[in-house]
Amino acid sequence: MTVSVRAATIGDEAVILSFIKELAEYEKLSHEVVATERDLEVTLFADNPKVFALIAEQSGAAVGFALYFFNYSTFLGKHGLYLEDLYVQRQYRGIGAGKALLASLAKIAVENDCGRMEWSVLDWNKPSIEFYQSLNAEPMDGWTTYRLTGDPLRALSAYELNGR
Repeated sequence: MTVSVRAATIGDEAVILSFIKELAEYEKLSHEVVATERDLEVTLFADNPKVFALIAEQSGAAVGFALYFFNYSTFLGKHGLYLEDLYVQRQYRGIGAGKALLASLAKIAVENDCGRMEWSVLDWNKPSIEFYQSLNAEPMDGWTTYRLTGDPLRALSAYELNGR
């Protein structure tokens, strides 16, 4: 059976959210998922969206998704494509859905003159790391991701110039 990939459309919010929850469970991060179908609707399908999603299907059934956005490289002077999430349901792994999603993203990146495509993977996720290496993706040694959320984010947002 052939895998196809299409852009997500209004009405896909429930399946995307279910994939997000399955991914979070796999990554042992279920407690962090607070997104709702409405959140996905207003962000993915806004008049001027800043985030996009693809759905992988086999025989018309959704089997996986990719969620991405465009960023910018000052070093390259070009946009890049950042893959936020890639997920294929366990029973459909190995049929080419993940590769089809990544190939579709690479095509989008090339069509938009992006200088690179990037994503993060948990260091314990050996199956994904091996898959990415099979595509000749290279790990970015020497880089650490930082994150601000909740109270620290709000505290920094309240900072005023001149130390006040």
